[in-house]
Amino acid sequence: MKNKISYAARILVLLVTVSLGAQAQTASTIIPKTVSRRDTARQTDLIDIGKSLFHIRPKVIRTEGDKKIYFSFLPISSAVPGGNGRALVTSTSAGIYLGPRKTTNLSSASFAPYWNFGSRFGLPLRTSIWLPENTWTIQGDVRFLRYPQDTWGLGSTRGEDDKSLVNYNYVRFYQSALKKIEPYLFAGFGYNLDYHSGIHSDEENIDLPTFTKYAYGTNGSSVSSGITFNLLYDTRNNSINPIMPGAYANIVYRVNPKFLGSNDNSSSVYADFRKYVRLNPEKRIQQNTLAFWTYVWSAVGNKTPYLDLPSLGWDPYNRSGRGFEQNRYRGRTLVYLEAEYRRDITANGLLGFVVFTNVNTVSGSGSLLTSYHPAAGTGLRVKFNKGSGTNIAVDYGISKGFSSITLGLGEAF
Repeated sequence: MKNKISYAARILVLLVTVSLGAQAQTASTIIPKTVSRRDTARQTDLIDIGKSLFHIRPKVIRTEGDKKIYFSFLPISSAVPGGNGRALVTSTSAGIYLGPRKTTNLSSASFAPYWNFGSRFGLPLRTSIWLPENTWTIQGDVRFLRYPQDTWGLGSTRGEDDKSLVNYNYVRFYQSALKKIEPYLFAGFGYNLDYHSGIHSDEENIDLPTFTKYAYGTNGSSVSSGITFNLLYDTRNNSINPIMPGAYANIVYRVNPKFLGSNDNSSSVYADFRKYVRLNPEKRIQQNTLAFWTYVWSAVGNKTPYLDLPSLGWDPYNRSGRGFEQNRYRGRTLVYLEAEYRRDITANGLLGFVVFTNVNTVSGSGSLLTSYHPAAGTGLRVKFNKGSGTNIAVDYGISKGFSSITLGLGEAF
């Protein structure tokens, strides 16, 4: 086991070294050549208000050919996963064009560290690089976490209070490179590492393998180290805040062989589909959009570590399941659907609102078609940076026996 972890760790160190130089310019968006860009000159954001309050004169307006960098920063206080007190959370996003804006997507990065002034902390960094003319896209997800989280075992037979707090350390390193094969269509390969250590319940009388009724990865540590095969289709104008009509599809097939350091041979499939429908296409600025999102995530085989099984809120961007506790439902297969209506309140785009509903179902408790769990909610949007389309998002979601308020930068999907 130690040899497997050591081998995976060597791969991690090598790949981190190669990728660090790229991560200063990062993350994702798509701008179709056939879609005109929105005119943001008449919009207002918090940066404009700040300049007005402090009498800061704007510099000369840059042309579209400039490689302008957009930054957004938001310090917040939030509940620690698992419900143990509160934590200081900061959310930072940055975007830059690495090529002509008309033919190159916005590269971006998001960094949202948290710390509860004790033993619990997280250092997550997501990146997406788009090379000039969108010839290649490089996607990255690096996380170092001390992450306590409640678990209810597999399926959905347990009640809200029948749970156990699981503590563990988590290292994630995902990196993939995709080449354009057709307009908006990309294909490529990647490497994914999930390493969990110190897995145990905070309750001394709880035996996790017995509680979860799952033997793999519920005690001590687990390693999933594998190769991914990626297919991406994306016609959105902006992944941070899609406003123009567009679509997104992402299919990832992952194979975790033992010779790469995994505990056992395993594999998984993740398929993500999104569609954005503009309700007033004649207007160039005002947000008035219907957005739809669905994904199917399935583990293939019987030896996937417990913490790597499909789980609500553990999609690549950790955005699904508003109105539920993260990890509330876990199984070998997870199906998720969400719809959201987005609308500006003010004509200058400074304020807006959303109304959303979602439903999920997991294997392990009845059929996928009969054991489903709905939630709904609403949210406020405040334009933080009109250049990148970044909003401050405040959402309230509610489901059976639970409600939550979330605060962050950018749209949920």
